[in-house]
Amino acid sequence: MKITVVGTGYVGLVSGACFADVGIEVVCVDIDQKKIDKLKNGIMPIYEPGLEEIVVRNYESGRLSFSTNLGEAIQDSEVAFIAVGTPPGEDGSADLKYVLAVADEIGKTMSDYIVVATKSTVPVTTGCKVKEAIQNALDKRKSDLPFAVASNPEFLKEGAAVEDFLKPDRIVIGVEEERAEEIMRRLYKPFQLSGDRIIYMDIPSAEMTKYTANAMLATKISFMNDIANLCELVGADANMVRAGIGSDPRIGNKFIYPGVGYGGSCFPKDVKAIIRTAKTYGYDLRVLQSVEAVNEDQKHTLVKKVKKHFGDDLSGMTFAMWGLSFKPNTDDMREAPAIVMINELRAAGAKVKAYDPIAMEEAKEVYVGDKVTYCDDAYDACVDADALLLVTEWSEFRMPSWSALGKLLTNKVVFDGRNIYDRKYLKEMGFEHYGIGI
Repeated sequence: MKITVVGTGYVGLVSGACFADVGIEVVCVDIDQKKIDKLKNGIMPIYEPGLEEIVVRNYESGRLSFSTNLGEAIQDSEVAFIAVGTPPGEDGSADLKYVLAVADEIGKTMSDYIVVATKSTVPVTTGCKVKEAIQNALDKRKSDLPFAVASNPEFLKEGAAVEDFLKPDRIVIGVEEERAEEIMRRLYKPFQLSGDRIIYMDIPSAEMTKYTANAMLATKISFMNDIANLCELVGADANMVRAGIGSDPRIGNKFIYPGVGYGGSCFPKDVKAIIRTAKTYGYDLRVLQSVEAVNEDQKHTLVKKVKKHFGDDLSGMTFAMWGLSFKPNTDDMREAPAIVMINELRAAGAKVKAYDPIAMEEAKEVYVGDKVTYCDDAYDACVDADALLLVTEWSEFRMPSWSALGKLLTNKVVFDGRNIYDRKYLKEMGFEHYGIGI
C-alpha cells in the first residue's frame, strides 16, 4: 500500500514515519526544499523523542521518501493525507489557505481514485471545502475521476507522539462512503492487532471531535488553575485538593495539575478557533472564553509572585529560569508561558539567565532572541542569580542539589511554576518556596 502525506511538520512527519514503520510505502511532501534536503540527511525540523530514529530507519529502508513534487507523489497512492498548518487569523479563526491549496493541487494532478484525508486540525465544514476544491480542479480538467474525502484527526501528545501513533487509544475516522472506509480500515489494520480502536463517524463529527478534545483538556487546566488561585486566597493547598478530586474516576487525575498556563501549537490555537466557529453560527462558547482568559492571566502568575517578594522595580536583578518550552520533551516554544515571563521581567528592569535541555536554539532563533542569556546547564543559570524560576518541569530539574544551589544563588528563593518541589524540605534547607495554589 502506498500513501502520501503532505506537510512535514509535527503531525505530518510523525504520521508518515509511523505508517512507514509498519511496512507502508510513504512519500512525505513539503514545498520547503531546504527542509526536504535536511530530512534526506537525517536532520529533523522538530525535536520529538524517538522520531529521528524512526525517520532515518525507514528512509534508509526505502519505505519512507521525501519530495517537493505532490503531483508525482500521489501517483498510485491510495490515500493522501493533508497535514499542513492552519495558523490562526487575527480573529482566531483557522486559516485554511494551505489546506485548500493542497486539495486544489491534488485535483489538478490525481490520475486514479484516491481518499483525501485531512489530518490538520480544521473547523467543521472543512471537509466540504476540500471536496469542493478538488472537484473544481477536476472540472477544469474536464475529468470525472472519482475520489473521496475523509477526516482523520490526530491525537498526539508532544513529547510522546511516536508512541501515541504506534499505540493509539482511539482512531477517529470521518467518511462518507464504504469504499473510503474500507481503504482507511486496511491502512490502520497494523495498529489494530490488540483490538479495534477505530471509531467511524460522519466528517463534521470527526472534525468537531478534535476541537472538542483539545478544548476539554484546556478547560481542565484552566479550571484547576482558577481553583489554585482561590486556594491561595483561602489558605488551602491546591496539591491536596488535586489529589482529593483526582481520585474520583469521574474526574480523573490528568490535566489537573496547577501551573503557569498551557501553551504549544494546539490548545491555544484550537480554543480560539472553536470560539470563532461558534461565533460564526451566532453562538457564544462562554465556558471556553473563560478558559482562554484564565490561561492568559495564569501566564503572569509567577512574575506577580516575584514582584510581591522583591517589589515592582526589578532593576539590577537577575533571575535564573529553568525551562523555556511550553512542556517537557519538546522544543516547541509556541505560546510558551516562558515568553510572557521573560518579557515581563525585562520590562521591570531585570535580566534573565535561562537553561532548557532542548529548546534554547528554538528560543534564540524564533521567539526570544537575545533577550536572555543562554546557559550551559541548570546550575550555570543560577550563578549570582537573585532567585530561581522553575517554568518547565523537565526531569533533570526534579531533584537538584539544593546545597549547591544555595551557594550559587544570591537569595535562597524559588518560584516553582509547576509545584514539583517539596516546600517543607526546601524550608529545612533554608529556601523560601513559592508555588501555585499553595
